[in-house]
Amino acid sequence: MCGPGRREGTEVSAPQETLWQSTIGANTDQRPALDGDTTADVCIVGAGYTGLWAAYYLRRRDPSLDVLVVEANSAGFGASGRNGGWCSALLPQGVQAMARRHGRPAALAMRATMVDTVQEVEDVVRAERIDCDFRRGGTVVVARNPAQLARARAEVAHDQEWDGVDGLQLLDAAQTRERIGVADALGATYTPNCARIQPAKLARGLAQVVERNGARIVEGTRATSVRAGAVETEQGTVRARHVLRATEAWTPALHGHRREVVPVYSLIIATEPLPQAFWAEAGLASGETFSEHRHVIVYGQRTADDRLVFGGRGAPYHYGSAVRPQFDQEPAVFAALQTALVDLFPTVEGAEITHRWGGPLAIARDWHASVGYDPASGLGAAGGYVGDGVSTTNLAGRTLADLVTGNESELTRLPWVGHRSRHWEPEPLRWLGVNAGLRLAQLADAEEARTGRPARLGKVLAALTGH
Repeated sequence: MCGPGRREGTEVSAPQETLWQSTIGANTDQRPALDGDTTADVCIVGAGYTGLWAAYYLRRRDPSLDVLVVEANSAGFGASGRNGGWCSALLPQGVQAMARRHGRPAALAMRATMVDTVQEVEDVVRAERIDCDFRRGGTVVVARNPAQLARARAEVAHDQEWDGVDGLQLLDAAQTRERIGVADALGATYTPNCARIQPAKLARGLAQVVERNGARIVEGTRATSVRAGAVETEQGTVRARHVLRATEAWTPALHGHRREVVPVYSLIIATEPLPQAFWAEAGLASGETFSEHRHVIVYGQRTADDRLVFGGRGAPYHYGSAVRPQFDQEPAVFAALQTALVDLFPTVEGAEITHRWGGPLAIARDWHASVGYDPASGLGAAGGYVGDGVSTTNLAGRTLADLVTGNESELTRLPWVGHRSRHWEPEPLRWLGVNAGLRLAQLADAEEARTGRPARLGKVLAALTGH
């Protein structure tokens, strides 16, 4: 872990291969880099989901637009191609926090639009024939001690207070076992608003669709600065009327954006394909994604080829908002994930862990994702998804397309449009604060496992994360 007094840079060289990449094989059709100065109507920096969705909808809104996407590595290299594969209606900011700032109707509109966005992604995947193992089975979040069960009940009651917009249901122990065979589950919450996907397949397929629709993508082209009318890269300058930044966890590497978000790592393990005897007990037969009502976030899915993929937070924030390939590998975190997975599914013990990987996600200071565009300068940006980006990026792409083309719509009136989060504190306060928050979550989980009562630290965490 990098601590105060040591400053790390940012690199984009290849990290450990993910399960997702290994199952689709190497990309033999590497796109060329930018070859000198050029022009475009719209230049998008970053070929992750946000940039690709923005390019897709811009060309649909106005096929005459010359859209160029500039990518430092390859399309889907970052979180878009290495996440846990949840296409959900989740947002990092809570509905109450949105309502306090923007009012109840705006908060409800944002939540309802996120629910609709899961369907929008499915519609595009079907229409464009993108093979990404899309299966809408919802999400089941298990409660395994009384404190977690109390939190599950509170979440369902909270959803009902907000017109049941998330469709959250409380399952008893028997109903939980019908969906997921987790050891000692007392109950669970369930929402239908999530689909399992293979994220690298979605990224690759979407990039191909974007190119078929007439947009350009250049890879191996690292942007060094973004300003009104131009993107400076190591291979040349792109001059464009509209410049959209979709750099997420890599944002602090750009000049002038060091404290805009913090990159925090999430790590994932994957088992070998598991036999049907295991799945007869473990369930997840409808493609449900799963989690647990704990404070340190964990997430999992049953893949199309019957593996368990299981990930979570726990890796440290690195001093100076550093992003490096070696940060994808934290043996202690991988070991903790494997222990937690066996705790959930005891019969998985002894199965081979075939893949271990990770990557950074971006967190804004108030945990509030946002979309912005200034018509005067032509500058726009979206991000701050805190790991909830698979579907949120689709909404961001549609919204950016409307903003750039001047289409006033329900999307451009949503409360995250134009939202500005204050900057993170300078170092070493940033390093101390982010890692202290992680430690608080770990201590809260340990307290609840020991006492069965809601941890007092949980309220502190909720305040820090805007919920």
